This record gives sequence, C-alpha cells and structure tokens, in this order.
Amino acid sequence: METDDPATAADAVTVGVLATHTSKESKAICNAVADLGHEPVWLRTENTTVAVEDGTVTLDPDVDVVANRLLLSNVAEPAEGLGLAATLARTRPVLNEPSAVLTAVHKFATAVALAAADLPVPDAFLALAHDRLNDERHRYGDEAVYKTAIGTHGGGTWKIDADDPVNPTVGDRQAFLQELLDRDGERHSDLRVYVVGDEVVGAMRRFAPEGDWRTNVALGGDVADATADLDERVREIALRATETVGLDYAGVDLVEGYDGWSVLEVNPTAGFKGLFQACGVSPAPYVARLGIERAGGTVDDDRVARVAETLDDSRPDCLPTKPRPTTGERPVVGYIEDVAVAGTQGSTRVYAKSDTGATRSSIDTSLAGEIGAGPIKSMTRVKSGSVKQGAARPVVDIVVGIGGQRHTVTASVQDRSHMSYPLLLGRDILEHYRVDVQRRADDEADPDRDEE
Repeated sequence: METDDPATAADAVTVGVLATHTSKESKAICNAVADLGHEPVWLRTENTTVAVEDGTVTLDPDVDVVANRLLLSNVAEPAEGLGLAATLARTRPVLNEPSAVLTAVHKFATAVALAAADLPVPDAFLALAHDRLNDERHRYGDEAVYKTAIGTHGGGTWKIDADDPVNPTVGDRQAFLQELLDRDGERHSDLRVYVVGDEVVGAMRRFAPEGDWRTNVALGGDVADATADLDERVREIALRATETVGLDYAGVDLVEGYDGWSVLEVNPTAGFKGLFQACGVSPAPYVARLGIERAGGTVDDDRVARVAETLDDSRPDCLPTKPRPTTGERPVVGYIEDVAVAGTQGSTRVYAKSDTGATRSSIDTSLAGEIGAGPIKSMTRVKSGSVKQGAARPVVDIVVGIGGQRHTVTASVQDRSHMSYPLLLGRDILEHYRVDVQRRADDEADPDRDEE
C-alpha cells in the first residue's frame, strides 16, 4: 500500500463499500481508498446496523459515502439487497444507486431504457405467456439467444435453434428471446468497456472459449487489450449507456454485428480480473476516487494512475472480524435434499442426492429432457467404479435452487432411471454448504447407498 502524502485527518473522508460477499473487487476498492489516503470501511453482515430512534437515523459504522457492490444477479431474492441499498441511500450518498441497479440487473429493462435513449441494442422479445413467446420465435432466424432477465457469469444464457421450444420463465426467473449478433466465420467475441464516472478506464476484447459461444472470463474466455484502439463511437455509446441506466460505474458489454455495435448489458458489478489481465489497469482506484470526491474529499490524479497499475486484492485491514463459527453460519444441505431444477423449457422439484466425491453434478436423461436442459456444451469422460476409461457423457447447463440460493452449473447427463434420485449434487454445488449426512428430505431408507 502507498502511504506517502496521506490526506490530513481534517480532509480524509470515510468510504463504505457495501458488499455482504467477499470478492476480489471489494477488497481492491477498500485497499485503493486506503492507498489514496482516505479511510475505507467494509459494510458487511458482521458489522452493519441501521437504527431509527426518536426520528433520528443512525448508520453504524458511520461513513461519508457508500459504494454499492451488492451482487444481486445470483441470489433468490434480489429485492432484499435493493431494499438494503435503498435504506442506506436515504442516509448517505450512494454510488450505483439502487434504482439504477434495479434497471441494470434486469437485462430486458436495460434494453428498453437504452432503446428509448436511441442507443443501439439487439432486437428482443419478452412475453409472459408461453404461446406468445413461442409464436414470435420466427423473428430471429435459425439461431437466437434465449436468456434469463437476471443472471451472471454467462449462466442463464443459451443459443437455441429455430425448432427449440422456450418458456417465459426459467425456474423463478423471467426469460426472453434476443437476436443473435455475430459475424460468420469469426471467433465469437464481444467488447467490455469499463466506465467510471464520465471516464473510460479501460476496454478489453473477450473471446469465447473453445466449444462455447459465451465470452465471460468466468467461463474461461480469453481477453485482449482494446483500450488504445477503442473507436470513438464505441466510447460514446458506453458512456451514454452508463449514464442512461443511471450508474456511476459499470462494465458495458457490446457486440459487433454487420450493422455496427450494439449494447448487450450494463453490468453494475463487473469484475476487475479480466480487465486487469488485458489492460494492466485496475478500476478500483477510479471507483475509490469517485466515492472520495462525492463525499467532498480530494485525490491526486497521478496517484490514482499509480495505484491503478496494481490490482491489490489482498485482505484489507478494514475487513471486519468474523464471529466464531456457528452451526448456522454456512447453510446446511442434507444427504437427500428437496431442490428445484430448471432448464430452458421449465422447472420442477425433485429429490437430489449429495455426493462430495463427485466433481460435477449429474442429471437424469429424462429429467434433462423434461426441463429442457442444454443445449449440449461439450462431452466429458466420467470414471466410475471399475471402468478405467470412463463413459463419455454430454454436459449441459442447469439451474439448481436450494433454499434461497441459486446455482447455475454444467451438469453431466446420464441414464439414472435405475437409481432412486434423478439428480446428483456434486462439489460444484456442495462447496457452498455443509453436508449433514443424517438429514434426509425424503425420510426414507437409503436404497441406493452405493450407487456412485
């Protein structure tokens, strides 16, 4: 951390980073605030309270400004997070205000807002009725994009063929159709432009990994620096898109079709890792500077540029100390669990078996067909028992809901008709839970104890 030229006590402001999860981005922003000579406070479950007493509202810890980094795309009830952010916004200036985040996390609402501002977006269609959505499938030719209105890391996004039926919901998420913008013969790619305030911090070209068409870094996509060669028209679109949605900082995703560039998403919690990998620039000090200045503080621009040369996501000093672990700290999942499972054509509830020895979750062929799991992304070879070579199985996207948590995973498909449970939960899901082998949602004997 830099320690030269710190702000004096009179000039220093306190920047609260609102994030109940632990992420590299939140760590980096906290560290950047400190590096710029001001005081960071991480607003988390362990330390944040709001009190109303005799008409006076008190926020503890006390901060001058709040940088909203709540992740809402992968939780069951995003309205709870929005309500928390709205509560703080009544007491302090908030970067990425909740009303703007509400529009940004809902991809169709984002498209409507941008189209109304004459910004280019792909054609899209949302319907609340199954028949109406499928009746309009012909609008988009042989291939189209089918996606949930709220989703993250490429989860809840599929490329579908002309004869694939679709559902207006995937699990409890609204879904819609969108035009597929691509250039024939070219490796699928898009552009992410990171905007902070009225400035483009950096831009990267993202390329889809082999066997996929989605470009998310979280899915293994490659990145390349595009900052120096960024077209002025694209720069203008990214800045206007961020302003139109109402965000203070965002990762704006654009794709180029034959008719030019269109905005796909305006992400309020875009990751820093890919951009730093591509450009060698961290957005963290730029977000920190914006918060400091919003609270009336000052920052040296040269110092911001120096701090941006490093992505410092080490543990910040302001990370609150966690209380002693309790049985309720990490959610508990049973050996047999009642879960919701969803695909592109519907959802259902089933009993699933937990298997900490399985790397990947697995779904029965019939159940995969029932919910429209897929399309098939790749083939994987799974070793089992005495079969040394293993069996080749297709891999598809599914969404699994357990309690209040949602998990988009790539599950292998196999015939489980001879087994008692059509869905097996692997470590890709169980890593988020403690497994209680004594707990069974079906309250029955275990007839397939040795199945895996």
